[in-house]
Amino acid sequence: MISFIRSFFNSKLGVVLAMGFVVLIMFGFAAGDLAGNGGFGAFGKGNRVATIGRQSVSSDDLEKQVGIWLERLRKSNPGFTIKQFIAEDGINKLLSFLIDAKATRLWGESHGIYIGERLIDHEIAKNGRLQGPDGKIDPDLYGQFLAEQGMTDAQFRGEAIELLMARQLLGPSTIGLTVPRKVSMRYAGALTEQRQGAIVTLPLAAFAPKGPLTDAEVQAYYNSHKGDYALPERRTIRWASYSDSAIQNVPAPTDAEVAARYNAGKALYAPTDKRKLTQVVLPTEAAARAVLAEATGGKKLEQVVAAKGLSVAALGSLTKEAFVAQANQSAADAVFAAEAGKTVGPFKVPLGWAIVRVDARETTAGKTLEQATPEITKLLADEKRRNAIIEYSQRIEEEFSNGGSLGDVAKELGLTVVETPLILADGSVFGQNGLNVAPQLAKVVPTVFQLDGPGNPQLAEVEAGKTFVVFDVGQAMPAAPPPLDQIRAQVAEDARIAKGEVAAKAAADKIKAQVESGVPIEVALASLGVTLPPVDRVDTNRQKVEEQGPAAAMPLRLLFAMPKGKVKLLRAPRNRGWYVVTVTQVTPGNVAENDERMTGLSDSLRKAKAEEYTEETRDAFRGEVGSTRDDANVVKLQRQLSGSN
Repeated sequence: MISFIRSFFNSKLGVVLAMGFVVLIMFGFAAGDLAGNGGFGAFGKGNRVATIGRQSVSSDDLEKQVGIWLERLRKSNPGFTIKQFIAEDGINKLLSFLIDAKATRLWGESHGIYIGERLIDHEIAKNGRLQGPDGKIDPDLYGQFLAEQGMTDAQFRGEAIELLMARQLLGPSTIGLTVPRKVSMRYAGALTEQRQGAIVTLPLAAFAPKGPLTDAEVQAYYNSHKGDYALPERRTIRWASYSDSAIQNVPAPTDAEVAARYNAGKALYAPTDKRKLTQVVLPTEAAARAVLAEATGGKKLEQVVAAKGLSVAALGSLTKEAFVAQANQSAADAVFAAEAGKTVGPFKVPLGWAIVRVDARETTAGKTLEQATPEITKLLADEKRRNAIIEYSQRIEEEFSNGGSLGDVAKELGLTVVETPLILADGSVFGQNGLNVAPQLAKVVPTVFQLDGPGNPQLAEVEAGKTFVVFDVGQAMPAAPPPLDQIRAQVAEDARIAKGEVAAKAAADKIKAQVESGVPIEVALASLGVTLPPVDRVDTNRQKVEEQGPAAAMPLRLLFAMPKGKVKLLRAPRNRGWYVVTVTQVTPGNVAENDERMTGLSDSLRKAKAEEYTEETRDAFRGEVGSTRDDANVVKLQRQLSGSN
């Protein structure tokens, strides 16, 4: 569990955010992102990669999931590739998620627990993207949403069942969990402990031969270490951009068009009456009344529920009809009658008993046609201009499809084609630290590195409806090491240093054995008879090491992962030598019980404990339902997706 909290004293929120990510992974599709995949219950054709009870996940199912998750990851990291996803064991982790979702649903249904249509409708209604102006689900928006996700209504509801089942079965297992103060104090002591020790550095260069190597030795080393010198794939982009200013003489909206738009969307201009709400759901009426008593007695609702191991949910701004869909008519009547700042309840809702706080009353006056005309006129004008440039761009794409080149299109549009320097897949300019491609090209870099090569012109939208870029691959240089003659000096030095590997490892073993037998480490180092860096005596605390994050030296991190009195060897980065690390003294930290950080640490420990309980419950579901994985088919899919077949 300490791995969840080791950064606590660097950031009070760090651990809370880390544990929040675990919850996000389990429930991340819900409430607005529910349709993030093609359906856990969708059985595609192909080899079976997992069996859960009498259901299965095919390789086609899993491949579709991988594609969707890869696109999500590329939104924050455009250069992220399928090979990176596989290298980080993404396919196996994703398959585990799918197995857990199915196993949880099957376990619940085998014990008489079912998710009703009303609860699913309630969950869908929480998605703001699907609500019309009246707060109800708009069938057209819902249909468009399903089309975007490539799903049917049945697939969408199938996912909702699995996720809601997980929420109902796994959520209650962690309600009310607490961590004793003494336990929190013990972890705090571990996080602030002081350690003393010693680190010996044995660079290979100190044990390498002094004279130059022969050409044959350098060539042999280069042949066996080409991967160490490989340059990444590099490409250039030939491109030109144009804006919506290329479109002239777009007709202005007519009075009839304005009136038609107003009449088609009257609900948008009607008066509205909404409430901004915060809610907490308790398992029993008695528990809900106890929370209400404290919340109306002077305490903040968030403080009251946090003390009980719970949290509030922000419902956002809802119409009365929308809240009725989530709760019931009597609850909605009471909530919409309450003044801003008031907390009311409890109300019986599908998942228990709800307490609701009215954070604000939000009302707006409607607009007549005359009042709405300027707004609608601008909206229609923007739409017409946007449609005109889309049609213009479609003609360009058709020209590309018919064999037109980038140069042909640029000449037709009166554009000047320019070419970037060699760039990498992340958009940075090769060999020039800190320099990246032009901002308007950032979105097209992933596409450029997926094209077969020059002669495949493309069009991309840079700024929605305003700016576009036409582009093609200029040069394409595959990942490969440069010729030996270009890097001979570097390779020769690396080969010479590598010759010291055997002697350096023997020296490290010798020092380790002597220190373990009681010889002072300085004496053991001197016995080697080689000029080496002096012993690095360390006296620091864990907090300072953790503050350095990934930049903390490897031997220093090892020193804080070893028992007192032990001696360990550690290979230096890039096989450049060895470290000998020993711990001589460990002093636990002393954190006061009234330290303000203890509250956050206790909460982090509680969440870590809750996740452990949740994982044990999921494991039990898998065991009782019965689940197997076909690792051979998973590996086959990995090879297929990585292109190594």
